[in-house]
Amino acid sequence: MDCYFRQSWVDRRLAYTGHKDTLALSISMLGRIWKPDTYFYNGKQSYLHTITSPNKFVRLYQDGRVLYSSRLTIKAGCPMSLENFPMDTQRCPLKFGSFGYTIRDVVYRWKIKKQVDIADDMKLSQFDLIGTPSANQTDQLKSGRYSMLLVSFHLQRHMGNFLIQVYGPCVLLVVLSWVSFWLNREATADRVSLGITTVLTMTFLGLEARTDLPKVPYPTALDFFVFLSFGFIFATIIQFAVVHYFTKYGSGECYFNYDISSEESSSDDEVWSTTGSRTRLPSVNGSGKSRSSFSRRRSNFSSHAEPSHIEVIPLSVCTLSPMQGRKESWTSGLPSCIGCPSVESPPEERLPPSPPPSQHTVRSRRRKRRAPRFNSVSKIDRASRIVFPLCFLIINLFYWYTYLSRSERIKKIKN
Repeated sequence: MDCYFRQSWVDRRLAYTGHKDTLALSISMLGRIWKPDTYFYNGKQSYLHTITSPNKFVRLYQDGRVLYSSRLTIKAGCPMSLENFPMDTQRCPLKFGSFGYTIRDVVYRWKIKKQVDIADDMKLSQFDLIGTPSANQTDQLKSGRYSMLLVSFHLQRHMGNFLIQVYGPCVLLVVLSWVSFWLNREATADRVSLGITTVLTMTFLGLEARTDLPKVPYPTALDFFVFLSFGFIFATIIQFAVVHYFTKYGSGECYFNYDISSEESSSDDEVWSTTGSRTRLPSVNGSGKSRSSFSRRRSNFSSHAEPSHIEVIPLSVCTLSPMQGRKESWTSGLPSCIGCPSVESPPEERLPPSPPPSQHTVRSRRRKRRAPRFNSVSKIDRASRIVFPLCFLIINLFYWYTYLSRSERIKKIKN
């Protein structure tokens, strides 16, 4: 603190009579008169301002009262209890008295009218000064009883800096970790990377929050909130591990049917014969079943064929009834038959021509084939979308109510 420290005492030997009520003495007179040896019990590295000259003055009154004022910068120790940090209210005492005179020689008392005068424009960066109670005190030491004065500075910490740098980012990281509940449960890389990133960021944020904090052996209120946020983020990763464990094997991301291209190509290969009957040509590039069937039929037809009576029909396909005992053969990959143009089936054995499918039927069939097939959503993810935010909200309400009420109670007790 930077303060003007003023002391006043009465020395009858310095009384005088004259036309002036007060005399301004030179500071060199301090070495020739008696003055109290005041020092600060809990002071550390305090000093007197000396620029451009020693900042002190002496006033002498007719009754022998002496007023001694000096400008001091006092660095004092303040024992703090940081369980409620950063919602804490601290009590920083300042003790001062005589260094060598006991209570039989010097007694310290506060001025009745104005004990501690605080400047109106004084502001602190981290605290608000809410009170300065003072008291007279007598302390018993080994060398005797000493009179001293005590003033307590009640400081309430600002929370704006911690809301911006710690509490806000922690809440945003927890909410960010909940995004994984809306991702597909098969997106393992995305959900794991999101969880690990939030955990590492939360770890760095927790360590950074304790940089300016003394190394106390007990957790503070800020530590509890950081642990709470870290626990929710870690629980998100554990939740995904459980979801991944119950995910069925092979349920990958497939938005369309696997055989669409083969089915479309096979449907385009349908050829209508001149008689009106429909026959499917074996596709060389089709599925394995078509190729195997095509090979078996080719071997059977080739074994019963008569090479001297083969005639190739390039545009039509003949269909013979098994009752007629006709022989079919395959040559050069194209279907042919023996005596097909001159042989006809009896009227009773002919198959009625099937009408070609309409365009509406084909479009509806292709539309059904192209319908997307989305992945199933885990029930655990659906429950987590509600349970996690609700639990986080309830714990936050309990956290803020507990620590803010404790801070108010402590402030009332100290006042």
